[in-house]
Amino acid sequence: MTEWVPDGVDVTTPNAARAYDYALGGFHNFEVDRQFVAEAERHWPGVKETAHANRAYLGRVVRRLVDAGVRQFLDLGSGIPTLGNVHEVAQQAAPESKVAYVDIDPVAVAHSQRILRGNPRAAAVRADLRAPAAIVGHPDIAGLLDFAEPVAVLMIAVLHFVEDDADPPRIIREISEVLVSGSFLAIAHAALAPEARAAQAAVTQMYRRTPTPFRPRPPEQITGWLDGWEVLPPGVVPLNEWHPDSDEDDGLSITAVGVVARKRP
Repeated sequence: MTEWVPDGVDVTTPNAARAYDYALGGFHNFEVDRQFVAEAERHWPGVKETAHANRAYLGRVVRRLVDAGVRQFLDLGSGIPTLGNVHEVAQQAAPESKVAYVDIDPVAVAHSQRILRGNPRAAAVRADLRAPAAIVGHPDIAGLLDFAEPVAVLMIAVLHFVEDDADPPRIIREISEVLVSGSFLAIAHAALAPEARAAQAAVTQMYRRTPTPFRPRPPEQITGWLDGWEVLPPGVVPLNEWHPDSDEDDGLSITAVGVVARKRP
């Protein structure tokens, strides 16, 4: 067993966090994950491009929120750390920034904890996104983040792994209840694309072989989750169209959308 894999981890079944790590060029994945990504790419060309667009979007969001004065980040569904982690981006711009990572995957959490050793302003815990109260009340998070001050909650490429019966808007509402006005919420989510209906259906079926479902949703549904939030320009848009860097290729066809919103008073 590879030394970075915690005991008891199933390395024979594809895993969404490890597949994403591979799509980004990471090394914390197995052959089963690499085959999974290759199969997904055959069904739905552009899967890797979307993964990279998602990572670039995350970096832009964090930089803009730091510029807006945010110094606390709660990254839900943070995945396996790769280049451009939230704490790297935020603390480079503002060293006093605090970052709490949360993921349900033991590999993601174990590796996060390893790279965060010696960083008193960052922590990683294993918890379930579907239970926001347990996350906010976790001692490692409550001891790091001050919820009496604004917090930026990041839900980047995670809610499309939450089934409808787990009620994603309920998750957002429960998180919102503990946030003060002036807090932020950033979402990235796979979007239903009529022109890619068959491809998305095939990939959705593939994810049934993993511990997590996959459910692309129409952008207007995501907009509907943001009651009580002020959606910031440019709204719910393809990831590469959300304040793209000047050297970023905005001609790509990315079937995932992003949005950043501020909690109203």
